[in-house]
Amino acid sequence: MYTQGLDQAGYDTGYAQDDAALAQRFQARVDAEDKIEPKDWMPDAYRRTLVRQIAQHAHSEIVGMLPEGNWITRAPSLRRKAILIAKVQDEGGHGAYLYSAAETLGVARETLVDQLLSGAAKYSSIFNYPTLTWADAGAIGWLVDGAAIMNQIPLCRCSYGPYARAMVRICREESFHQRQGYELMLALCRGTEAQKNMAQGALNRWWWPAVMMFGPSDRDSKHTTQSQRWKIKRFTNDELRQKFVDFTVPQAEFLGLTIPDPELRFDADTGHYEHGPIDWSEFDAVVKGNGPCNRERLAARRTAHEEGRWVREAAAAHAAKQALRRAAEAR
Repeated sequence: MYTQGLDQAGYDTGYAQDDAALAQRFQARVDAEDKIEPKDWMPDAYRRTLVRQIAQHAHSEIVGMLPEGNWITRAPSLRRKAILIAKVQDEGGHGAYLYSAAETLGVARETLVDQLLSGAAKYSSIFNYPTLTWADAGAIGWLVDGAAIMNQIPLCRCSYGPYARAMVRICREESFHQRQGYELMLALCRGTEAQKNMAQGALNRWWWPAVMMFGPSDRDSKHTTQSQRWKIKRFTNDELRQKFVDFTVPQAEFLGLTIPDPELRFDADTGHYEHGPIDWSEFDAVVKGNGPCNRERLAARRTAHEEGRWVREAAAAHAAKQALRRAAEAR
């Protein structure tokens, strides 16, 4: 979709970094809903913000393959196995799209992958929780991908063109993921009492991590205000969290499941559900690398990267051989 081989001239314009006129023209384009493209002038802070956000998004897709991939060999039917394989494959593709979008900002994919493997880069806290039962595969599709859609649909209107265009396809596929997760939960809830209890257990485990997925509260978010001004983000963390809660609670009621929040209530005056307090200490611990599966997830990625080294080396050797052949033919 994108290539790191874009003409790099746009990255060094010769203008002063704090040129007020350039910054004003840039903001005027953003305010007018123009798309910013890789060769366009952009503030260094805008570029850094995008690299950070897109890289974190890409890492999350790649690491996000692991919790459900754990259940591919144990899926209860061929149909469920095929659905899960397709979903995990989609997530790998999403990571590839996003790494490519980040490359248009002048950062090498290898650099981003090295940051992930070293533990220096962040990815979504949600993927550091274990999948203990088959119902967790359904809860991830329903809740985690449902939360992702709330966050990602506005990104289709992101001011940076390559990111916005990548998100169009990603959101279409995430919509499939959310539907298959909900359908799985529905099947369990219409099954035996043990199956419904399994679904309730998965909801209990994944509800609060999904609510935290949108990031810290607005009062503690460091990047939201500027990201909204640049139209990288369209909604605050708390606004997206509220949309998710309002959308998901009626779905749980239809399933006959109970949201694990004794303080949850519907406010008729506002038309919104009010949820109980979030345990931000848990969120902070997971983000800092102390979640249930942080070390396991990174270890799995490092192992996969090392085991795939021969493929990368073979591809590089083949490319070098082809380049030598073309050079010889050109003489």
